[in-house]
Amino acid sequence: MWITLGILSSLFLGLYDLSKKHSLQNNAVLPVLFLSTLSGLAAVLPFLFISRAAPGILEDTIFYVAPLSLKSHLIIGAKSFIVAGSWVFGYYALKHLPISIVAPIRATSPFWVLIGAVLIFGESPNLIQLSGVIIIIVSFYCFSVLGRLEGIHFEKNRWIIFTLIAMGLGICSGLYDKFLISRAGYAPIAVQLWFTFYMVLIFGLMNIFLWYPSRKQTTPFRWSISIVLIGVFLILADFAYFTSLSIEGSLLTILAALRRASVLFVFTIGAVIFKEVNKGKKAYALIGVVAGVMLILFGSQG
Repeated sequence: MWITLGILSSLFLGLYDLSKKHSLQNNAVLPVLFLSTLSGLAAVLPFLFISRAAPGILEDTIFYVAPLSLKSHLIIGAKSFIVAGSWVFGYYALKHLPISIVAPIRATSPFWVLIGAVLIFGESPNLIQLSGVIIIIVSFYCFSVLGRLEGIHFEKNRWIIFTLIAMGLGICSGLYDKFLISRAGYAPIAVQLWFTFYMVLIFGLMNIFLWYPSRKQTTPFRWSISIVLIGVFLILADFAYFTSLSIEGSLLTILAALRRASVLFVFTIGAVIFKEVNKGKKAYALIGVVAGVMLILFGSQG
């Protein structure tokens, strides 16, 4: 069951990435962040209202939002700051880089999650997983070579560095999710609702104090329905992911690998829609990334 939920999360995550790239084309980043997160909050807020006004309706379901202590709010709020940092760096990077470069780089995250899971949660890598790690590293190098053909020097490009920072923070968030859901025992819907709520506050303040005063000197904001889709698809992806984490026996390494399998969908559709170059050569490097991810996946099953 938790693997099926991981696959569903991967599908929605791919749609989320495509909506994000579409929304960011010639658009202001911070308003997109705020409005997309607000739309996601709007999708889950009714569960909070029902849980408070008529708790009997949802009390025995996975959609019931139980009251939390101040300490719990602070713990979940910490995740909001981690994710907010990841999104700010990631959105700016995606605005300025081809999605056929960004998506495969982010797909290497199972390697880093594996390292974190080993160090923090005691998950032991085997020879198959280590083989997958090596293949991912080689494929990452291939993408750096292909990036140079488009004038993107991985070691110097600001947006590549932003992508790596975003990925690093995203990995921290993934490890923190494992703690929140599996160790601390928070309900998936509670984590999703409250971390989204605090994200809205964070991005709202960033727009008020950073974007709005200088909006006339930066890229103007342009409304698009894809901004709403960002929030909706992310809520669906995260709910499937958090629920899978709450199931006994689920492994973070496998779920991370499954979620990053969305790169196949994102690369194939995104490269065509956004008319990106060197699709054929990038596809070979992408095959390496996917092969490495699959080895990590199958190695974890063993």
